[in-house]
Amino acid sequence: MERKNFSSGAKWEDIVGYSRAVLVGNQLEISGTVATDESGMVGKGDFYLQTKFILQKIERVLQQAGFEMKDVVRTRMFVTDISHWQEVGKAHGEFFKDIKPATAMIQISALIDPEYLVEIEVTALRSDNDSTIDPDASGRMKMWSVKS
Repeated sequence: MERKNFSSGAKWEDIVGYSRAVLVGNQLEISGTVATDESGMVGKGDFYLQTKFILQKIERVLQQAGFEMKDVVRTRMFVTDISHWQEVGKAHGEFFKDIKPATAMIQISALIDPEYLVEIEVTALRSDNDSTIDPDASGRMKMWSVKS
C-alpha cells in the first residue's frame, strides 16, 4: 500500500522524526496538534480558543490531503485540566456535532510547552466505492458491498 507523509515544515519533524500527517490507503492519521502558528501561541490561557484553533488547523491538513471533516472517524483530545472539559467539548462540538466521531478526552500532566492546554490527534477515513458501513436501528454495525 502506498504511503504519503505530509510535512508542516516545522524543524521538530526532523529532530523528533515524525510527520504532520501520514496517508496510507484511504486512512489519514494526523499527529498531535497544538495551538501555535508562525507567530507563536494562539489563545493563551483559553481552552476554548486553543481547541477551536487546533481544529481549524486540522481541517486545513485534511483538505490538503484530499479529506473533509466528515471523514474524521476518531479524535483524541489531551487536556492539561479536565475541569475545562466543557470549553474543549463546546469547540469540538462546533466542528463535529453532526459528524460525531469516536472520541476521547484525556487529562495529562503537561504538554511540551506549559502554555499549551490542549493537543488533538485525528484519524480520518476516506470512503471507497467497494463497501459501506451503516448502523442498523439498534446501532450495531453492518457491512455490505455496493454494486457499481
